[in-house]
Amino acid sequence: MKIALDAMGGDHAPGVVVEGAVLAAREYSLQTILVGDETLVKAELAKHIKPDSPEARLITVHHASEVVGMGESPAVAIKKKKDSSLRVSFELVKNGEASAVVSAGNSGAAMAAGIFLLKRLKGVERPAIATCVPTKKKALVLLDVGGNVDNKPSHLVQFAAMGDVYAKHILGYEKPRVAVLNNGEEEGKGNELTRGTNELLKDGPLNYIGYVEGKELFDGDVDVVVTDGFVGNVVLKLTEGLVGSVMEMLKEEIEASTSAKIGYLFAKGAFGNLKKRFDYAEYGGAPLLGIDGICIISHGGSSARAIKNALRRAKENVDRNVNEHILEELGALAKPGETVPFKRSV
Repeated sequence: MKIALDAMGGDHAPGVVVEGAVLAAREYSLQTILVGDETLVKAELAKHIKPDSPEARLITVHHASEVVGMGESPAVAIKKKKDSSLRVSFELVKNGEASAVVSAGNSGAAMAAGIFLLKRLKGVERPAIATCVPTKKKALVLLDVGGNVDNKPSHLVQFAAMGDVYAKHILGYEKPRVAVLNNGEEEGKGNELTRGTNELLKDGPLNYIGYVEGKELFDGDVDVVVTDGFVGNVVLKLTEGLVGSVMEMLKEEIEASTSAKIGYLFAKGAFGNLKKRFDYAEYGGAPLLGIDGICIISHGGSSARAIKNALRRAKENVDRNVNEHILEELGALAKPGETVPFKRSV
C-alpha cells in the first residue's frame, strides 16, 4: 500500500508534512509518496533521514510544480492548476499508483478533486467530511463538517449511513446510535431539513435514536450525529475555539496564585490527559466519505504527529474496506428501483 501525501498542503508545509511521513514510515512502516516541489521536499527529507535508512526505502517523491492556496476557489484551482500537489495526489489514486490520499491543504479543493477525479460512490448524492468529536465516554462521528453548505433530507440520510459504517469499521462500535442534530428533542421541533431527515430515518434499518441537542453532544450517549455542512462546521470550529479558550483561562487562573500553582503540580497529569482527549492530532484528519477512493483531510495547522496519524487513518480506511461497506449500507437503504436512497422522496 502506498499513500499519496500532499507535501505542499497546510500552514507549515512542506516541513511538518515531510516529517509526518518519516514518523509514519518509522512507526507503522507505511509507504508514502510525497507529492510536491521535488527540490524543497528532498531538502526537508534530508533533515530527518539518511538515504540508506529503512525509512528512506518507504518514501518516494513525485514532483508537482504548483500549489493550491488555502484561499483559492476550489473548482478553479482544480481545473486550472493541473500540476498542483493536491490534484496530482488524487490522480495517483485514480491511476492506481496510490491507495489513498492525505492533504492538510485547501479542504474545498480536496472535496472538488475527489468529486471531479475520483467520482462519487454509487448511491451518494453529496460526499461528506466526517470528524471524530471526543465526549465523556468515547468519540462520536459528526458529519458533515464543511463539505456541503446546503443539504436535503436525502443527503443527511446518506451521511447517516456513511457515518454508521465509519463508526463500525474504524471506531469499532458494534451498533452505532445515530441521531440528527436539532434545536430540540420533540418531533415538532426543527426546520424542514431536520424534520424531513427524521421521517426518513425513523423507519429505516439504522439504529436511529432521534434528535440530539447541541448541549448533549458531549454526553457520550450517541455515536453518529448528522447535520448540514454549515451547522457542522460551526459546531466543529466552536468546539476547537472553546477548548482552546478554556485551556488559556485555566492557565491564567493557575498562574494567578501560589496555591493554584501548587495544586496544578498534583493535577498536571489530569490536565494533560484532558488536553490530549481534545487534540485533533490524535485523530489525524477527517475522512471525505462518499467518493470512490480514500481521502483524509487534515487540519491546516497540522503538526507532524497529526500528519503521521492521518496517514495511519488512511491505511485503516483502505484495510477495512470502508467504501465497500458504504456501498452495501446504501444499497440496503435504497427502495426497489432506486440507485440513490430516498432521492425521489424529497
